[in-house]
Amino acid sequence: MAARSIASLSLSFGLVSIPVRVFAATESSAAVRFNLLSPDGSRVRQQYISEKTQKVVPRSEMVKGYEFEKDRYVIFEPQELKALEEGASHLIEIVSFLPEHAIDPIYYDKAYFLAPDKRGGKPYNLLRAAMQKSGRCALARWAWKSKQYVVQVRARDEGLVLQQLLYADEVRSMAELDIEHTTPSAAELKLALQLIDQISEDHYQADLFEDEEKQRILAAIDAKIEGREIVAVDHPEDRPAGEVIDLTEMLKASLSRGSGKASRGKSSVEDAAVVTPLRGAAKAGPKRAPKASSKAVPATRTRARG
Repeated sequence: MAARSIASLSLSFGLVSIPVRVFAATESSAAVRFNLLSPDGSRVRQQYISEKTQKVVPRSEMVKGYEFEKDRYVIFEPQELKALEEGASHLIEIVSFLPEHAIDPIYYDKAYFLAPDKRGGKPYNLLRAAMQKSGRCALARWAWKSKQYVVQVRARDEGLVLQQLLYADEVRSMAELDIEHTTPSAAELKLALQLIDQISEDHYQADLFEDEEKQRILAAIDAKIEGREIVAVDHPEDRPAGEVIDLTEMLKASLSRGSGKASRGKSSVEDAAVVTPLRGAAKAGPKRAPKASSKAVPATRTRARG
């Protein structure tokens, strides 16, 4: 299935205007969602109640308003909100070029792909090639859905990526944190550098990782459907908070375990949850809905063994 663009815009590069289409660069995997139920196992509904009349307000009758004073609102009709959105500029305006690694990733927000629209192929590829050769990225302004964004446009071999950036007031300062600064000993630093070197990689391989917490929860759900109980497991390696440890010995032990690369791969789904049969439960058979009266003890986090 061909990707669907979410907008058609223009990317301005000096006096050159490049027609582009915008595509979402990421997608959220389906999260495990638990429904809120009544004690008898039936679904519950959420309703919106008018504070004035105490009556239910249907969603179709709701309007949007902005509170400009305490309990005083200015109401916007749907067509007024639509007019505000349509009044925004359909332009990604490049204002400067920076070294490609000049922006701290802490300012990164959502990412989008840019593809050339009709008659935009030649200037699009020119800009991409020029940024790659210069080692620079573009800093631009972009108005989208009632907000103006500062964005980074960077070049990849496949095309251009637009990265929304957070404003300075949207990123907290670490100066707010009470961080104790100490100087490590030469021996500790040497061991830490050896450990870093031992488990270093040249590239990030995204396909080596998956959401193991999601797999663990799905395995627990399957176990509940089969009539089994989720049990907690204690991990002897879990240390109480504040316990004093010998840092040098811990670093030496980490080095002696080997490269540790195997532990970064995908762990077995079978290790995702620890379950024991319910007393008198039947052996595993066809999956069925659990009885409303069944209870479970939450499973603790499982750990991949190196």
